[in-house]
Parts: sequence; structure tokens; C-alpha cells
Amino acid sequence: MNIDMIRAAAQRLKGHARVTPLLNSPFIDEIAGRRVWIKPECLQHTGSFKFRGGWSALSALDPEVRARGVIGYSSGNHAQGVAHAATLHGVPSVIVMPSDAPTLKIANTKALGAEVVLYDRAGEDRDAIGARIAEERGLTLIRPYDEPQVIAGQGTTGLEIAEQAAAHGVREADVLVCCGGGGLTSGIALALEADAPGLRARPVEPEGFNDVARSLRSGQIERNSRTSGNICDAIISPQPGDITFPIIHRLCGPGLVVSEDDALRAMAQAFLRLKLVAEPGGAVALAAAMCRQDQIEGEDVIVTISGGNVDPDIFARSLQTLS
Repeated sequence: MNIDMIRAAAQRLKGHARVTPLLNSPFIDEIAGRRVWIKPECLQHTGSFKFRGGWSALSALDPEVRARGVIGYSSGNHAQGVAHAATLHGVPSVIVMPSDAPTLKIANTKALGAEVVLYDRAGEDRDAIGARIAEERGLTLIRPYDEPQVIAGQGTTGLEIAEQAAAHGVREADVLVCCGGGGLTSGIALALEADAPGLRARPVEPEGFNDVARSLRSGQIERNSRTSGNICDAIISPQPGDITFPIIHRLCGPGLVVSEDDALRAMAQAFLRLKLVAEPGGAVALAAAMCRQDQIEGEDVIVTISGGNVDPDIFARSLQTLS
């Protein structure tokens, strides 16, 4: 996994993925006590950065292999990214999704052309289900984060951040990244190492599911004791990836952890001040900038909003924090 793969993915994504902007709000700056630059991947195709990795992985396959179809597993954002990329390539896709995934994400994945197979997140093994279906049907498995071409696609976000930050005169800053298995975090970290060494990626996770932060402290992969029970479903993974963690351990600063309430308040501010719709897991980096000021250094901080696929009832909960 290296910067050349990320640059190659950027070429394949050109004309297919959106180049999302780097936004700023003086109101959010005031809350955070520094300038906050927001990379809104909620504006990406399918509502999250996952389209980048999905397109990167599919476009890198041998055409004959790709034609047989692909399979992925996801709580929703990777599902939609792979489904949409597969449909655009004219190939079939199967997505294994937890039955407790947000209704919107399940519906959208189906609407984007995928066959959805639901499973019990607490009692069934998604890896085993995906492997069985892949073997039975001759499908290529595209993992949600521990997959080099997926990481390469997510890393294109970092290439854009490096260029956009430089345009704003930002040469030194923490880059807070919403982190599950670490595909986006490790991809951004590799891109920044090459193109903006003064910018440092830092993973942000929800309380109770901070396996990456704990792994960074211990120096070895730590596992979460549970895999459900938090509104930040998009970034809940059992543990960091075997490919992603060594990159994160080498390049990233300490992890940050926020509460569900922090995420809901960040969602509300993103909507109120920037007219952006963020999902809870996609808002944790912004939440850290707003609520963990003492753990961040410098005059500037850059944050990702990694996704905006939120069910209406959860979004309504976030807006109640404004009253």
C-alpha cells in the first residue's frame, strides 16, 4: 500500500467522483476556538466517501473478473458505494448488511442495484456469510477497509485536502478523520505524508468503540467488546484492519473519542451553519474539533464529515440539541 496506488486511483476516479470542497464557518470557529476546515464527503456520490473506494476497487479489477460481479459487507455506506460503482460498471453486486442497519441505507443500497442479504450482527459472522456467497457465485469480495484498492480510493480524499489546505495557506494542522476500520484514516495519512507533511491525520471514534485509539496506545490491534449499540453505526468495526493499522500506527497522532451527544450536537451545527446533513458517525470528527479543544494544537484544524446517510428520526434528535 503506497502513494503511487493512491495517485493511480485518483486518475481512475477523475470524472467519476466529486471533488468535495473545504468549507469554513466563523460560527463553528468560535465554538472550537480555532479555524475549522470541513471536508464534506457527505456531498460525495451515495452520500459518503465510500464511493471513492468502491469505484477504485471495481475499476482496478480485470474486466473478465469484474463482469462476474462483486460482493461486499457493510452497515450501509460501503454498501452503497460498491452498489453504485458496480451498477455504473454494468456488473451485479451482492451486499451483506446487518439487519439493524439504518432503514435508509438498506433501501438505498437496494435502489442502487444491489441484492441485499441481511444478517444478525450480534450472532452471525459477516465474513463467513460473504465468503460462502462469493464462492458459490464466483463473486469478487471487496472488503470495506482492509483492501489496498479501497484504501487507495479513500486516500484520494487526502490528496484533495493537501491541495485545498495549501490554497488556504494551511501548512500545519491536525486532520481529524471519522474512523471505523481505518480505510479513510490510513489512506488520508499516506496522502498527507507525501503531499502535506505538516498535516497530521488523527482518528476519531465514538465512546465504547474506540478500538483504534486503544490500539495506538498499546501498539497492537485491540478489539471492541461489542459491535453494536451506538448511533454512530457507520464507523463501528470489530477492530482495526491488518493493513490499515500499521499505517495508522506509523503516521497518525493520538486518537480522539466523543460521545453520542457530542456527535448529535455536531450534526446540528453542520446543518445550522453550513447546511450540511451529516450522519452521527460522519460527524464525530467535527464533534472532536468542537468538544475536545484541549486535545488539539494549532490555529487550524481540518475535519472530515465522512457521510450524511442518516434516518430522519436520528436527524430530528440532532436538531433538538439546538433548543
